[in-house]
Amino acid sequence: MFFIANHPIYKHPLPEGHRFPMLKYELLPKQLLHEGTAEPTDFYSPEPIDLSLVHAVHTPTYVKALTELTFDAKAIRSIGFPLSAALVERELRIAQGTVVGCNHALEHGIAFNIAGGTHHAFSNRGEAFCLLNDQAIAAQYLINQKKCHKILIVDLDVHQGNGTAEIFRDNTEVITFSMHGQSNYPFRKEISDYDIPLPDKTDDSTYLAILQETLPELLSLHRPDFVFYLAGVDILGTDKLGKLGCTLEGCKARDSYVLGLCKSLGIPVQVSMGGGYSPAIKTIIEAHANTYRVARGLY
Repeated sequence: MFFIANHPIYKHPLPEGHRFPMLKYELLPKQLLHEGTAEPTDFYSPEPIDLSLVHAVHTPTYVKALTELTFDAKAIRSIGFPLSAALVERELRIAQGTVVGCNHALEHGIAFNIAGGTHHAFSNRGEAFCLLNDQAIAAQYLINQKKCHKILIVDLDVHQGNGTAEIFRDNTEVITFSMHGQSNYPFRKEISDYDIPLPDKTDDSTYLAILQETLPELLSLHRPDFVFYLAGVDILGTDKLGKLGCTLEGCKARDSYVLGLCKSLGIPVQVSMGGGYSPAIKTIIEAHANTYRVARGLY
């Protein structure tokens, strides 16, 4: 049985013309059901997360301002979404979906969140469409509950996981690995445990060769008992907010390699979907759906 966290609130209404493709959160589950990659029973509808789990990663001052909707205008501009109670509830449900997914992955090998991968959320602030760092919250949950002792976060979104890097800067139990576009946002990078900045127009073969050289070494060196995979599809050459040159086939091969390696080593993995901003929504859906298709074949 798959585990796919999803909720209607994931598709949050935005002002007309907003560049964030919220429609993908409605279309992706429909596509997975239509083609038989997922069954209705695979989907889990998360409740809002307990704030005690959020406080383990984010500062009380930040969480209070978020939940009480008291951000100033600068903070709201930084997150890129109009602030509302519904938006906050959305973030709380996304984070819970990732946490519950971890428990499923520990038993069954893999779990998904249709949304999530909110890696630009720092301990004390949000940025770039990210308010709460779902995978960071879930990783800290696993450590605090002593369900895991060493965790590797594999962030393959085109943008560096700057918030995740900051949150776990002094934490030796959670290893952060980000492979991203060198000239992409954020323009002031944080320092992950492992950063691989890629030049503009990096193609499939170069991308995959670097990944295949790096990931096995990290898994061998750190021997994690859990992997978080941020499977952003903004590495595509068509992406409006990315500068790499990968194709749909290359993006799918990336997913196949990461998930296949975790499966072969018996390491549970939680997958959050991350970014994707190609002009054609069908390209975004196809790329995200490929991640699930690969996993269905493996698991």
